[in-house]
Amino acid sequence: MNKIDIISQVTMVSSGVVQNVLDMLGEGATIPFIARYRKERTGALNEVKIEEIQQEYNRLTEVEQRRQFVFDTISELGMMTDDIAKSLQDNWSITEIEDIYLPFKQKKRTKATIAKEAGLEPLAKTIMSGKVDARRVAINYVNDKIESPEKAIEGAQDIIAEWVNESISARNAIRAQFENYAVISCKVAKGKEVDADNYSNYFDKEYRLSSCPSHALLAMRRGEDEKLLKVSIDVDKEKAVARLERIFLKSNNQINHDIISEAIVDAYKRLLKPSIENEFAAASKEKADDEAIKIFSSNLRQLLLSSPLGQKRTMGIDPGFRTGCKVVCLDAQGNLLHNDTIYPHPPKNERALAAKKITTLVEQYKIEAIAIGNGTAGRETEEFIQKLRFNTDIQAFVVSESGASIYSASAVAREEFPDYDVTVRGAVSIGRRLMDPLAELVKIEPKSIGVGQYQHDVNQNKLQNALDNTVVSCVNAVGVEVNNASKQLLTYVSGIGPQLAKNIVDYRAENGAFPNRKALLKVPKMGPKSFEQCAGFLRVANSDNPLDNSAVHPERYKLVELMATDNNLNVRDLIGNKKVLSNIDLNKYLSDSVGMPTLTDIVAELEKPGRDPRVGVEQWGFDPNIKTIDDIKPNMVVDGIVTNVTQFGAFVNIGIKENGLLHVSQMSNKRIASPLDVVSVNQHIKVKIIDVDLSRKRISLSLLFEN
Repeated sequence: MNKIDIISQVTMVSSGVVQNVLDMLGEGATIPFIARYRKERTGALNEVKIEEIQQEYNRLTEVEQRRQFVFDTISELGMMTDDIAKSLQDNWSITEIEDIYLPFKQKKRTKATIAKEAGLEPLAKTIMSGKVDARRVAINYVNDKIESPEKAIEGAQDIIAEWVNESISARNAIRAQFENYAVISCKVAKGKEVDADNYSNYFDKEYRLSSCPSHALLAMRRGEDEKLLKVSIDVDKEKAVARLERIFLKSNNQINHDIISEAIVDAYKRLLKPSIENEFAAASKEKADDEAIKIFSSNLRQLLLSSPLGQKRTMGIDPGFRTGCKVVCLDAQGNLLHNDTIYPHPPKNERALAAKKITTLVEQYKIEAIAIGNGTAGRETEEFIQKLRFNTDIQAFVVSESGASIYSASAVAREEFPDYDVTVRGAVSIGRRLMDPLAELVKIEPKSIGVGQYQHDVNQNKLQNALDNTVVSCVNAVGVEVNNASKQLLTYVSGIGPQLAKNIVDYRAENGAFPNRKALLKVPKMGPKSFEQCAGFLRVANSDNPLDNSAVHPERYKLVELMATDNNLNVRDLIGNKKVLSNIDLNKYLSDSVGMPTLTDIVAELEKPGRDPRVGVEQWGFDPNIKTIDDIKPNMVVDGIVTNVTQFGAFVNIGIKENGLLHVSQMSNKRIASPLDVVSVNQHIKVKIIDVDLSRKRISLSLLFEN
């Protein structure tokens, strides 16, 4: 079976579509571009499926390279046989390939190699043949290296143990045992009971490996890495050895039965079991990583696609007690106009002066909304702002500060605001997050945004790729206004990347705003291929061609113009004309390169050009009577916002310093596959307090109550 057929089988996508996707990826097309503008060639596959095809192709390519390495290595050793070549040919199982290679691998000096050097391999073969009692002939192998017949037999057993370990059938038999019956167990390391208190839930814990929750496995492995826990994966030793004996103990070899049996037990305990345990430890860790990364990516997507306020003149406030609240005023494009500091809270308590400053700044800079960070003094600052009276209707919003400090100290922030300190930069970030969360959050390393589960314990390359792909997907789903986008935001647009993003920003700074999409071709390094990939995701709001402010790709402009002409309209009048658009016979515009999926997308875009998939922001607040953990009691029903989702539940901000835990068991009366099926990051929910542990500052929540 070739790669295309395997990918087709794994992804359940036809081989023809798989080939089309791989061809386009090979030509430099990006996943967002393929998913959005090449639906005829993909059967309208979504980004997730296209990425799955790409990942499976990359995996198989690695297998192919390893297979060739093994073939070449065995051939160079002069030990290639027809049977080995046949076993390797078109073998796509990395496990089987490694098993074939195992006997030929360069090894350190082992017990078996020492025994072979002493000339004991013929004795080992004699033992396995069962034709001669090994104890009678072992005397013939005594020499200056082998001091007794017993030592000769021991050496022969070492060789037999290695044969057992290198047997493909033996390894598969033990794998089957682990696959079906393996148990992962955890114990606290000796003398580490106090240091390991955070892992007390896992002391003397045992799970069936196949069903061990990913968060539990990652927690145990973290504790193991910290030398606080002892983790092992095991199966029933007697049953495992019995399976091996059925392979190597022949009924006609009773004469050396006990010698072979001892060698099998040694092979299992010393060689096979540790090797297969390592395999399953790695495989289970990879599975747990994948589940954790999936949750992290989902959380990140929800956060990036948070509701935007839009282009409004905004005040950003980074709250604080002793150091005061840093205040910034931003114009509708997020540019910094003014910064100041107020001290409405202890120890200074300059509330009157602070109130006067805020009201004056609101009027002076025509502020339309206020963004308040949710960190230290956040609730107190929100309460202070809500008591102020303004001449116009000013909306105040609480905004997550997570990652703002990372941004404010970053090279990106220093480049944007070289003349301001970190406190000003942090307040600007808070204000901009309200206006456009996506545009601001892309400036922060995704792992620093504050969502996810065990992100430091999973495969970092996999995590980085998954998070980067998530950011790319979100940026291209929303679209980017090229004339005010930051370099960081442009970097994630399909087909652009860091250097071209810099070139776009530099060209814009030198030549002014882009008048239309076509002008992008004047940017250095913006070739036809890059333009093809990025053009549909970039918007030019004030272009003379209204299609430049839509997701219609320039390659389809003539098609839209034809639709308009056929209806006696110009393009500008066709856009938004739902009556005309709904009556267009799309079959009339079908061609070899344009199918119904593309035509349907074009009409949908013309109905609402440049539509933002994100819903508008809503004003929302916590119960003003709840300010500390002492204010909450069991059975209270309170408002909250989901701050993080994990495999075991979700953390919910209910307006106090401590987040409450909404365990998965308290989410539904029915069994759910994942908390993500019920809640998502930034979702506003009502929860019931079911327990408050004041000593440990822990709050347990539930969705299981009557509204």
